[in-house]
Amino acid sequence: MHDLHLADKILKTALEYAQKNGLKKITSIKIELGDIVEHGERILPENLEFNFQLLAKNTIAQNAKLKIFSTKGEIWRLLEIEGE
Repeated sequence: MHDLHLADKILKTALEYAQKNGLKKITSIKIELGDIVEHGERILPENLEFNFQLLAKNTIAQNAKLKIFSTKGEIWRLLEIEGE
């Protein structure tokens, strides 16, 4: 469930960015993901990607590729949003 919470944050951030920048479609989102542990479980990139895709259905981010790069620390950071 913790993966779902972070996926929701990422999606909301991307949708806000798209609205501010006039994007009609989000094609990719690049993030850095460190060793984040929530409720005793580590957030795994594959689970984050799965939950992001579930939440993005019927939005302008549907079918967007979530590109996840590993980093050190207990952080996540948005690197780039691409779209049309």
